[in-house]
Amino acid sequence: MSMPFYVAPEQFMKDKADFARKNIARGRPLVATVCASGILICAENPSKSLHKVSEIYDRIAFAGVGRYNEFDSLRRAGVQHADVKGYQYSREDVDARSLANLYAQYMGNVFTHELKPLEVEILVAEVGSGPAGDQLFHILYDGSVVDEDSYSVLGGEAEAILERLKQGFDPGWDLEEAVRRSARALFGPDREPVAGDLEVAILARSNGRRAFERLDDERVAQALSGGQVPSGDAAAATGAAATGAADPQGDGPDDGAPGAEAPEAAAPDGEAD
Repeated sequence: MSMPFYVAPEQFMKDKADFARKNIARGRPLVATVCASGILICAENPSKSLHKVSEIYDRIAFAGVGRYNEFDSLRRAGVQHADVKGYQYSREDVDARSLANLYAQYMGNVFTHELKPLEVEILVAEVGSGPAGDQLFHILYDGSVVDEDSYSVLGGEAEAILERLKQGFDPGWDLEEAVRRSARALFGPDREPVAGDLEVAILARSNGRRAFERLDDERVAQALSGGQVPSGDAAAATGAAATGAADPQGDGPDDGAPGAEAPEAAAPDGEAD
């Protein structure tokens, strides 16, 4: 009679943890930091369609690193949970803490009971009405939750990126400074940050109920070069001013005609290793 193959529980859990850490470290990292405008999330991601940073609910954002299909499934589950809870109770009852606990329970159960753990780390961020209300929750592959204070780094080379981000860190820096410092922390001293290789989004306090906003390549490049980056209403006002300057005499085909309506500005739309 053959004896069943035996592995000590400690060794089995250690092997799963090493497996998850090794594969997560292969992914491109991301940085989240508080700033004067809200919470900025900056990820190294050249893809324009597979997003690593997304909106979950009104003032809550989700970000993930590692295996894309796994953290995107977590994102969709979070969106559905938030929508149902907000509909059944109140929109104010949906918060980042409860979502982080839900994710932690699921990821912990997978790590403990399944043969293969999830190869992901995720971040749940919520912007408050003031800086004291900002929240950052970093959930690890085994379901551990880290309540971050002012910044968080996920993915490969996290320790080195964190050390670079800490240098000169200021929770009150403006949006363009936060973009520039986050990008430099991600790329390091040997590479020059490029707007096309970055995915940048902000939970802006000034945006009202829907706080999530993506920054396009033009605005990211402007921040990297040291220019001021308009956000929310300021960006819309800048675009309206540029339109008015292009046609100062009102010579358009229907300009000034009775009953003519100005076209509405299109709202900006808004993950992969």
